[in-house]
Amino acid sequence: MSTSPRIVRLNPLDNVVVAVDALAEGSELQDLQPFTVTESIQPGHKVATRAIAAGEAIIKYGQIIGFATEQVEPGQWVHVHNVDRGSLELDYRYATEAPETDYFPEPRVFEGIRRANGQAATRNYIAVISTVNCSATSSRMVAQRVSQDLLEKYPHVDGVVALTHKGGCAFEYKGPDHEQLNRVLAGYARHPNICGYLVLGLGCETAQGDYLLDSQELVQLGGGPAVQTRSQPLINIQQSGGVRKTVEKALSALPELLQEADQVRREPIPISELIVATECGGSDGYSGITANPAIGYASDLIVRYGGTAILSEVPEIYGGEHLLTSRAVSREVGEKLIERIHWWEQYADMFGHRIDNNPSVGNKKGGLTTIYEKSLGAIAKGGTTALRAVYEYAEKVTEKGFVVMDTPGYDPASVTGMIAGGAQICLFSTGRGSCFGSKPAPTIKICSNSPTYAALSEDMDIDAGSILHGTTVQAKGEEILEEIIAVASGKQTKSELAGMGDEEFCPWSPGPIF
Repeated sequence: MSTSPRIVRLNPLDNVVVAVDALAEGSELQDLQPFTVTESIQPGHKVATRAIAAGEAIIKYGQIIGFATEQVEPGQWVHVHNVDRGSLELDYRYATEAPETDYFPEPRVFEGIRRANGQAATRNYIAVISTVNCSATSSRMVAQRVSQDLLEKYPHVDGVVALTHKGGCAFEYKGPDHEQLNRVLAGYARHPNICGYLVLGLGCETAQGDYLLDSQELVQLGGGPAVQTRSQPLINIQQSGGVRKTVEKALSALPELLQEADQVRREPIPISELIVATECGGSDGYSGITANPAIGYASDLIVRYGGTAILSEVPEIYGGEHLLTSRAVSREVGEKLIERIHWWEQYADMFGHRIDNNPSVGNKKGGLTTIYEKSLGAIAKGGTTALRAVYEYAEKVTEKGFVVMDTPGYDPASVTGMIAGGAQICLFSTGRGSCFGSKPAPTIKICSNSPTYAALSEDMDIDAGSILHGTTVQAKGEEILEEIIAVASGKQTKSELAGMGDEEFCPWSPGPIF
């Protein structure tokens, strides 16, 4: 017996539905009323359920995702060829619908690492931190020359990671970009998952190592969660006599750090001490239906246990920010989010662009048409609890509950900011198949559809595509929570098993390079 291809309606107000299966021309479908598909439509893409006039709003999730640029008939494909984002007039309704958090009465725990300063860690790394691209190769050499034989002597150390980047110079000394880079580097140095660190500089760069250590108060032993070598933690190539001598000097300091790091042992720690970063990359038409809502449910669970969940990528909140301002705990919190939205509008305008150069090519192939549609699906990662704070990029996250961090939509830069802010673990949704990993905070990848999960099974941790086949969002969210606890307790993610995470450190620098 043949079965009709499946479609998903997300809200009674919608004038489009999403194809779960490929829709052939001539297929007869039953929605709120029957209609006939007039052209072939790929899975994840939208089909009109009724006539939509030119200029009329396209409605998905019960929200406007764009406007028809021509007459659209029932059964017609709805995508970039007949939709433009247009302009929205949103009612922000500051702090009108902030819910009370229904906290769980009993705590849950993970097997974590308790640092001397009280912070909780999920991993135990040594870091070699570059102040500037000119010291990146030296930092990489140090990490690469740490032999497996040496690491085997320290079984409680997860490894030595080189945190290298392409910046560190050609910007204003103590200017906004310099201070932002400083925040990122210091955030990693004092991150609970970093037990010890060395800072490698060139010597003449703008991002001076001495300024990093002094301004961020990283020089005092015991001043942060990380342990520094008892010798000076800063090594400059120009003062050390070149690359070879710098690498040898750094390598000679590592045994002391490794010995200290190897003293740790895992112990039960409440998951209320977890800060969980959420990210989406390579999204498709299913991301906002399966993976992101499931992450949102898991985020709610983390918050209800007393922990923290971060929603990032403010350019991918654009068009749905009113759904967050109404959940803000105060007008001030909501207004801070809108201030960041306006900053991004101005930033794009400086270069003659609109924020809707996002979605990407791959997003559009996967069924996403406008930035509004992408944002409404991305916001689902934030769950349903009250918005308690909005943070600048790489700012230390101190508030418990659901928060937003202002990051760009570029995945490596966004995750870098949240880790610098203190996130010990990351949830990363993908539909097209982003193969992403991060150190020192492990990344759990949640795939929005089962075919991509099967094709990339060595890289994806959880299949949220089963939601399209009967699994509930709640059940998948609970599965994600259990995976968070397991990974926080030491279970390796697929990206860790694949050896990823060394190249994804990517500090964001929004200003000009001189």
